[in-house]
Amino acid sequence: MSNKSFPFQVGAFECIIVSDGTFAYPHPAQIFFVNAPKGHLEQVLREHNLDPEQWKQYVSPYPSLVINTGQHRVLVDTGAGSLEPTTGKLIPNLQAKGIAPEDIDTVILTHGHPDHIGGNIDSEGKPAFPNARYIMWKDEWDFWTSEPNLAELDVDEHIKEALITVARNNLPPIQDQLDLIDHETEIVPGIRAIAAPGHTPGQMAVAIASASEQLLHISDAAIHPIHLEQPDWYATVDFAPEQALTTRRRLLDRAAAEKALVFAFHFPFPGLGHVVQKGERWQLQPIETTG
Repeated sequence: MSNKSFPFQVGAFECIIVSDGTFAYPHPAQIFFVNAPKGHLEQVLREHNLDPEQWKQYVSPYPSLVINTGQHRVLVDTGAGSLEPTTGKLIPNLQAKGIAPEDIDTVILTHGHPDHIGGNIDSEGKPAFPNARYIMWKDEWDFWTSEPNLAELDVDEHIKEALITVARNNLPPIQDQLDLIDHETEIVPGIRAIAAPGHTPGQMAVAIASASEQLLHISDAAIHPIHLEQPDWYATVDFAPEQALTTRRRLLDRAAAEKALVFAFHFPFPGLGHVVQKGERWQLQPIETTG
């Protein structure tokens, strides 16, 4: 398995996960599980072979999902762009798989955080996918293109500034190619927008269905696999924590009931697996990969 791309099928749809690079999150336990009781957190980390004192960073993949339905070529999220030296690899990695930016006709933006919209534009400030219509939830667009209030976020001021700056730089240039949605709807045949607010005001999940197979892209409704087993733990960057937890449970319930393949943006690459219900909790069964 290459850590740059991972091809798979959903029914008749040809899918590929393509990396934009990686980002190392410092002190991940403090960021991902901000409300976890200390003793319980340490126990859970050890169960996952993580030493609470030594787990200093989590290297997250920043993957985008490409779906070729036969009629449309859809890209979900555009990566982090030039945010870090380790990011901005999406377009070269797409080209390595024979996919040019001009081939993409639909770009779905799950939410307005830098690692999901940072590749919206090219080095000249123009839409990086010139033939695509960009899709975003209206609440999300309205939040980031107004005067976003991040006072409730438990993060440093420079992180808040970065969130706002990236949105201001990467959202307005796509406006002429933008379609906003305000309810769950089919974006193209077989690909449906699902409301997933909480992590951000208008985060969107994406449901993909072909033949009898389904894929549920949950974006950042869960940031680490431990969130499935501890569904009451939330992250410092969750805008509305209680709403985020409600959304997480709803999506995991759906994935388990429908036996859908799940794609989670920040999970270890390629971020694919099945969700199994364990009482009031869930467990991830990652897909088998080779190489």
